[in-house]
Amino acid sequence: MDVLTAVLAILVLIAILFEIARRAGVPYPTLFVLGGLGLAFVPALPHIALEPDLVLLVFLPPLLFSAAVATPLRDLRSNIAPIARLSIGLVIFTMALVAAAAQAAVPGLGWAAAFTLGAIVAPTDALAATTVFRRLGVPRLVVTLVEGEGLLNDATALIAYRAAVVAVVSGSFVLSEALAGFVIAALGGLVIGAVVGRVTGEILRRIDDPPVEVAISLVIPFAAYLPADRLGLSGVLAAVAAGLVIGRRLGTILTPSSRLLWLSTWKMVGFVLNGFVFVLIGLELPEILRGLGARSPAEILGLVVLVCGAVVGARFAWVYAAGLLPGSPRRRVASRDPRLAARLTFVVSWAGLRGAVSLAAALALPEGFPERNLILLLTFAVILVTLVGQGLTLPLVIRRVGWDGVEPDGDEPTLARATAYQAGLDEIERARPLWPTHTPLLDRLESGLRDRDQHLATDDPDETEERRQEHLEHEEIQRGVIAAQRGAVIELRDRGEINDQTLRAVERELDLEELRMEG
Repeated sequence: MDVLTAVLAILVLIAILFEIARRAGVPYPTLFVLGGLGLAFVPALPHIALEPDLVLLVFLPPLLFSAAVATPLRDLRSNIAPIARLSIGLVIFTMALVAAAAQAAVPGLGWAAAFTLGAIVAPTDALAATTVFRRLGVPRLVVTLVEGEGLLNDATALIAYRAAVVAVVSGSFVLSEALAGFVIAALGGLVIGAVVGRVTGEILRRIDDPPVEVAISLVIPFAAYLPADRLGLSGVLAAVAAGLVIGRRLGTILTPSSRLLWLSTWKMVGFVLNGFVFVLIGLELPEILRGLGARSPAEILGLVVLVCGAVVGARFAWVYAAGLLPGSPRRRVASRDPRLAARLTFVVSWAGLRGAVSLAAALALPEGFPERNLILLLTFAVILVTLVGQGLTLPLVIRRVGWDGVEPDGDEPTLARATAYQAGLDEIERARPLWPTHTPLLDRLESGLRDRDQHLATDDPDETEERRQEHLEHEEIQRGVIAAQRGAVIELRDRGEINDQTLRAVERELDLEELRMEG
């Protein structure tokens, strides 16, 4: 089997596993890793190595950029202190705890190599957790904390990782130089990313060609990441900053057609890239096992339990300790519902799933690095334990929270829709004297907006449920009407009265109408 066939097989596997994960209600990255493990033992499958550069230079920038574009900047700003504690403080604390455990358990490892291991397993992968969050529903605050942590902690971990590797290779470490390097790398990456975001935003604003705009968008994360990385700055923060800037302006720099194509394209890009990354993680296990040498299974198992326990325990200790600080998210929630605050704190503690960045960093260790093969195995074990063990149980943990679905700071989607509908109604009233001959159109537009407004959620749960049920019935009626129209046009094409091009044009109108109805 050649590499192309293997890649196509992985794509098929990704599609199948995603559907299984959706129906089973588990995080799809978890099943992707398990699927990769299964593929790894298929004899005819060629070995597809997870090259570090492939992850750090090809997969990571677009994934970070896409996540940053979708991240609400306002929520990120309002929770910057707890996010910083997670993405900086928790990373350093995990590094130290894992390093201490590894140094004690592996004679001759050395502190620099132990800290390298700590930096490798410290960053979380927010995708696996947030896929469950969005499906089952948790307060927006929890999603913001875990997503914000996942966006920023890669930068902290990779900068610390570079410093630790340099210390191993050079044999020296100066704390003041490491701290200064961290600050410079972080600030420099943010500046480069912000500049790239602003410049490309202005370019996109002046273009009105959806395919061209989407093609440019695919270049933006690399335009931010690569210069920063080449200059020794944080390419991770550069890609994130560019995504945040673009995401903030997405509503003003793109036309509706461009925005629809942009969002659908990036959804597919993110899905395929994440699928390949997690499947390739699973495929790495046989290669890692072959490099272990003469260590006994009991010794390896003991080290795995020790390091995984340190990683999980560090997160629990840090999250619960940080929750005691004045103004912490836990205290804010506890002021309204102490029981909910305690359960959400456990959710955040349990959501520290690891991913591809950790394995890529481990694979990037130079040959001859102290205990390189052992570090690779321990990294893989941490990824497997968190992604599979914690990932498969995360839905159960979330269900036990018993959240009623009411956001503490109000129902923003309903507020936004109500405001938009009222603005539309006001504009219709303003347009009536200007367009007296178009009264039927204005009446139809007004009727549609008032119907949507009447089906918004209210403070009364019973009334909201009644409105929701009526809205579902309206949707079913409209789908039937649209399906009848679509079937009639397809029948015309089948009889040869219209061609496929005409069919596609009418189908697009009906598809947009159905999508608008679902919105």
